[in-house]
Amino acid sequence: MGLFSNRVSKDSLKPGDHIYSWRTAYIYAHHGIYVGDNKVIHFTRRGQEVGTGTMLDVLLVSSGPARSQVPCSTCIPPEEDHGVVSSCLNCFLAGGILYRFEYAVSPALFLAKARGGTCTLAVTDPDDVVVHRANYLLNNGFGCYNVFKNNCEDFAIYCKTGLLVLDKRTMGQSGQAVSIIGGPLAAVLSTPLRLVTTNVYGMAATAVGVYCASRYAADIGMRRDVMKVSVEDLTSRLATGALQLVEPSMQALPAPIS
Repeated sequence: MGLFSNRVSKDSLKPGDHIYSWRTAYIYAHHGIYVGDNKVIHFTRRGQEVGTGTMLDVLLVSSGPARSQVPCSTCIPPEEDHGVVSSCLNCFLAGGILYRFEYAVSPALFLAKARGGTCTLAVTDPDDVVVHRANYLLNNGFGCYNVFKNNCEDFAIYCKTGLLVLDKRTMGQSGQAVSIIGGPLAAVLSTPLRLVTTNVYGMAATAVGVYCASRYAADIGMRRDVMKVSVEDLTSRLATGALQLVEPSMQALPAPIS
């Protein structure tokens, strides 16, 4: 993997890898956890979300496994009660290219990869822990899909780190969701420059700066509003609707070093 691409070969995969594949002309990527034996556990919409009310609804359809007139001989049809499913690697990729998400990257590399949803500053847990979380959520669910607060990338990041944004009124862990919102936001915030300058390059530089700053501050490795939550505790809280309550069983994270 390099600065411009996280593309990898299938032969290089190991259980516990966070992988993804771009959908819809590189607008949206679908994420999952490779668990070995050519299987990927991932979180799909499955019709649970009523909709965002925006053009993004048409993109959400691409978050599911590949659809074919010929049923896959290895993939078992998923249950309808939750959106965590297991698919073979080919169905997960849906004809796309395989990429591996990077963890514990340096701030310089994070900012150099201008596209969100490809890497994070956060540190991953051991691979066996990651696979355990993914399999546990396959049987117990990950709540209701939401493109901004609880999507496939949020699922994969949680499996890798155990970190969760408890307040569901705020943005989730997803870097690509931040990118979707950050671009227009940066353009809006740079607009006042037109009152004092007509320099297009200056406005563009400001927009890029705002976008990079928003991505960096919103990364799961930098946020202060996240907690380390065990997967067993997570599913019990989802069942009771008490996810936002904080108890001693949840370990607060130290403030990031500035």
